[in-house]
Amino acid sequence: MTRISIGSRPPVRIHLQGEGRHYLLSKRFCRQFCISSVVNMLVFAKRVSPHATASSLRFRISTSRPLGRSRALSTLAVLEQRDGELVQGSLNAITAAKKVGGTVHGFIAGVNISAAAQQAAKVSGVDQVIQVDNKAYDKGLPEIHAPLLAETVKKGNYTHVIAGHTAFGKNLLPRVAALLDSQQVSDIIAIEDDKTFVRPIYAGNAIATVESSDAIKVITIRGTAFAAATPESGSAVIVDGLDGVSDLDTKSDSLTQWVSEDLAKSDRPDLATARKVVSGGRGLKSKEDFDKVILPLADALGAAVGASRAAVDSGYADNSLQVGQTGKVVAPQLYMAVGISGAIQHLAGMKDSKVIAAINKDADAPIFQVADVGLVGDLFTKVPELTEKVKSK
Repeated sequence: MTRISIGSRPPVRIHLQGEGRHYLLSKRFCRQFCISSVVNMLVFAKRVSPHATASSLRFRISTSRPLGRSRALSTLAVLEQRDGELVQGSLNAITAAKKVGGTVHGFIAGVNISAAAQQAAKVSGVDQVIQVDNKAYDKGLPEIHAPLLAETVKKGNYTHVIAGHTAFGKNLLPRVAALLDSQQVSDIIAIEDDKTFVRPIYAGNAIATVESSDAIKVITIRGTAFAAATPESGSAVIVDGLDGVSDLDTKSDSLTQWVSEDLAKSDRPDLATARKVVSGGRGLKSKEDFDKVILPLADALGAAVGASRAAVDSGYADNSLQVGQTGKVVAPQLYMAVGISGAIQHLAGMKDSKVIAAINKDADAPIFQVADVGLVGDLFTKVPELTEKVKSK
């Protein structure tokens, strides 16, 4: 394995494990190297080791900001709600917050959120839940949430802010990080200690260990990497938080306003949290065939429906069903890939699934390299046969 370590101060020593070579970089090169993309890191690695590959690289990156006086650890877990109900992914964020150590507080804002706050308060290890009950925050607009959350962090003197790497978290936390003058660490999959985090990069083909020396660490977590906390024996105190934005201020000052939403109702499991997922790709050839082949199998299995980016771009499925690097990241017990070739971008969103089953007419399709079970054949024949067998049982 090739291991590249980037220290917090130049010069930097790069060690290529197994070859006994060391490279000491100049301060000028180090400054350029530390801000380079992963692609440039790989290019450099290949110059000194022709056998280096993206999948063999592990990067250790340290920020260079001074830490200053140490503080007691305290983490604010940002909780997401929808229509007054706690979103399941928030429980994953609480689990990650508990791994940091120190005190754990939850933060939730919206309207009629008392039930959601009480659910979070029942999680063992949560010391306090801060709620802001105001309809101005109900729809989760990040431009409105960010100032409130940033002020809450400052007032509470928190060392860490954690949220799920969801659409809500990805919109909100970068703004909060900017207001707090911190460098965000995104989509982490492991926590080594209170300042060291692990995250996938390069479409999941390399793993970076990131050490942050910011006074306030702003983090989004990959939900599938942390088990959901269970609301059971906890008894956290629920308190009212800051509420510095009135409805009038929100409507007049914000550049973003909520207009409306049109949600597609479905009785199927939610894609992000489903235990079983059936995904279709461009091999389905049309939206009609996608619905005809994929939906009956998903219903027979009690599974959620997913799709590759190629299928979404072709209009076979809605964008909300996209699985992959630019879609949802899932890790169900069973993932069935039907008519999906297995592009690297798609694999980045499902390769952590417990069991991967693939059906494709191309025996050389990349999807078979990661599949636990594979069936080479015409999906228009094989999938209906499989559906009938599942129904008969």
